[in-house]
Amino acid sequence: MARVLQLPLSEEVVRSLALNEQVELCGRIYTARDAVHKYLANVSDAELASIPDLRQAVFYHCGPVVIKQDGEWKITAAGPTTSSREEPYMASLIERFSLRGVIGKGGMGEQTAAACRDFGCVYLHAVGGAAQVLAHAVKKVSEVYFLEEFGFPEALWCLEVENFPAVVTMDAYGNSLHQQVKQDSRVRLEQLLAGK
Repeated sequence: MARVLQLPLSEEVVRSLALNEQVELCGRIYTARDAVHKYLANVSDAELASIPDLRQAVFYHCGPVVIKQDGEWKITAAGPTTSSREEPYMASLIERFSLRGVIGKGGMGEQTAAACRDFGCVYLHAVGGAAQVLAHAVKKVSEVYFLEEFGFPEALWCLEVENFPAVVTMDAYGNSLHQQVKQDSRVRLEQLLAGK
């Protein structure tokens, strides 16, 4: 049974989450891809006044498919994108904004794992290939930023979600399920090559 998490998350809750724990998120998350990560990593504090307060936020590595319906934005697909592309920025953004969660697919590297440990953040794996299913968890688009500057997939979409499913694959202690799988696979490969 999945653990329901109300957003924003406290550091205490984040530190209580275990590897491989299934969770469902309720509250606000922010989509962020390459353009937003690069912008937030380089922008001055003064320039941040024009966007929402991202402290203790959860970032979702996602380029949603969005339409306008009856005058309101509607998310029709919201699948995760590969998170490793954001590795050059992620650790500094976790520190700068005290991010409590990052959602994506494929996991992230050692710098992000260290930042999760040092600042109290977790990486949550969302199921790839289920973009329309995940879109059903999005109940409302409350705001959008950088739409003109970066375009639809790269904009900062503020999404209100309910029971958004994910799995903890990098915890707030520097442990990574992705790294464990790589290590186990390497050992097994060596055994197979040795004829065992």
